[in-house]
Amino acid sequence: MVVKGLGSYTADMNQDTTQEVVESFDELDLSPIMRRALEQAGFSEPSPIQGQLIPLALDGEDVIGQARTGTGKTASFAIPILEQLDSLDECKDPQAIIVVPTRELADQVARETERLASGVETEIAVLSGGKNLNRQLRQLENGVQVVVGTPGRIHDHLQRRSLRTSSVWCVVLDEADRMLDIGFRPQIERILRKCPRERQTLLLSATLPTSVRRLAESYMHEPVVIDCSQNEMAVETIEQHYFTVAHDRKSDLLDHVLKRERPEQAIIFCRTKRGTDRLYRQLSHSYPNCGSMHGDMPQRERDRVLQRLRDGELKILVATDVVGRGIDISTISHIINYDVPQDCDDYVHRVGRTGRMGRDGIAFTFIVPGEGEVLTSIERRINKELKRDSIDGFEAVAPKPQPVAKPESTGPVKRRLNPMHKKVRRRR
Repeated sequence: MVVKGLGSYTADMNQDTTQEVVESFDELDLSPIMRRALEQAGFSEPSPIQGQLIPLALDGEDVIGQARTGTGKTASFAIPILEQLDSLDECKDPQAIIVVPTRELADQVARETERLASGVETEIAVLSGGKNLNRQLRQLENGVQVVVGTPGRIHDHLQRRSLRTSSVWCVVLDEADRMLDIGFRPQIERILRKCPRERQTLLLSATLPTSVRRLAESYMHEPVVIDCSQNEMAVETIEQHYFTVAHDRKSDLLDHVLKRERPEQAIIFCRTKRGTDRLYRQLSHSYPNCGSMHGDMPQRERDRVLQRLRDGELKILVATDVVGRGIDISTISHIINYDVPQDCDDYVHRVGRTGRMGRDGIAFTFIVPGEGEVLTSIERRINKELKRDSIDGFEAVAPKPQPVAKPESTGPVKRRLNPMHKKVRRRR
């Protein structure tokens, strides 16, 4: 495999890749069936990542695409894959493998790919944890064209030899930075080593840290780098505000914000699973259309909650960062960081849940005393200052209780002895 050296690759990463921007799907060499599917799905013109990645992918290039979530990344790799698939009659083994960090994102990518495959019978298997393993085994045995899954479950199928990779000609690593952050590098490398060397590799990532670059250098063939992430958080359709508030006043502030904003749909982010459960119990008394989600919940329950959110049955979702990436629901109007994220990149991805595909969105972050440096780090990361917000009549710090006045003394008070008291004789 011919691979660029780290030095030349790093240099390329710092250069602006001059790719011709496609502004219409008519400019792409797409089949009439795909054009109809795009029209049915409501795609009017390609987003920047689609306009740059699709032509390169159709030409067989290895591509590194840097773009934030909510910019149409899934279609940018799903369209060229679907356009080049052999029918199931010609090949029963998977031809493309799409690797994503979470179960929810796997389901979402599979749904979007199925939508774009309208008009052509296409077998897509979702291989992720929390799903019925026997059903996955049967589906693979019957034949699939595209596999979408998480690194752990795909690796499990490789060990079982139930996933055959000899016919794979395209591997997609979606949200690569996130997968490496949560420790999936060994599984990803095994997946890549099991696939044919003469394949196409597409890597999508919101950020390109050293770990992602090294992975690309080791397993990609002279990748073309496209960067659609400039000013990624300075998106005009997302307003970003912060409140300063005492820790014991956060729940009161949240209630005031929800009443003032009346969100179409909102995600409220907490740092811990226990905190998520606690806040959900508090909110559910006043907001019956409220739900919660975190990593300890069974997969079936997590799927049910997300479906209710997509269907508009839930107006408020209290969640951990398990939904901080890859969940694409265009009706999310508000993001509230009840707890500040531990990492600045997590802030980027949380806020990216709103303002999807050009829609308006607004994000609020609660800052308690001692978290000023976190706010500064976030602003430095996004190259933008958050606007300070306040609510009329709401005290961010609860007023101190007034001391109770002592009654005036009318003279010396004699000590009343407890009749049960026994004098203790001192030792001499």
